[in-house]
Amino acid sequence: MHKSLKFTVAIVASCLASLALAADGANSMRGSDVAAPDQAPEVKAYAGKRPGTEAPVARTFSTQPPVIPHAVENFDEINLEGNQCLDCHSAATYQKKKAPKIGDSHFLDREGKKHAEATGGRYNCVQCHVPQVDAPPLVDNTFKGDAVKKPVRKN
Repeated sequence: MHKSLKFTVAIVASCLASLALAADGANSMRGSDVAAPDQAPEVKAYAGKRPGTEAPVARTFSTQPPVIPHAVENFDEINLEGNQCLDCHSAATYQKKKAPKIGDSHFLDREGKKHAEATGGRYNCVQCHVPQVDAPPLVDNTFKGDAVKKPVRKN
């Protein structure tokens, strides 16, 4: 009987201690109360303006999708009827527009079969490619990336 009384008192004490700690409230890493609504960050302007006026942004690592060096806010939404990115970057128009051509991998389907047009899995450009903004890092970061070398073109 004496042991069960001690055990019961210990359980009640630990429950009360847990309640006292929980009542203190948890804070998130951003410093506000967890239950508080998030504040929307300020809208950042894109680093580039008109297409063709900015130099390409260097990649940080060899398999990184290139970022978009120009603003895209006035572009039409990418849907089944159209993809405005392909007006300049398709295999048929990139030379005339002096724009980078979409990668050869964008013409391959899941089975590795090559197509004349961008395949469905690579049609939505902004799934991987994002416009670049001039914003400070959200967290401290020491990432340096690979030394990405441009391939030498042989004629």
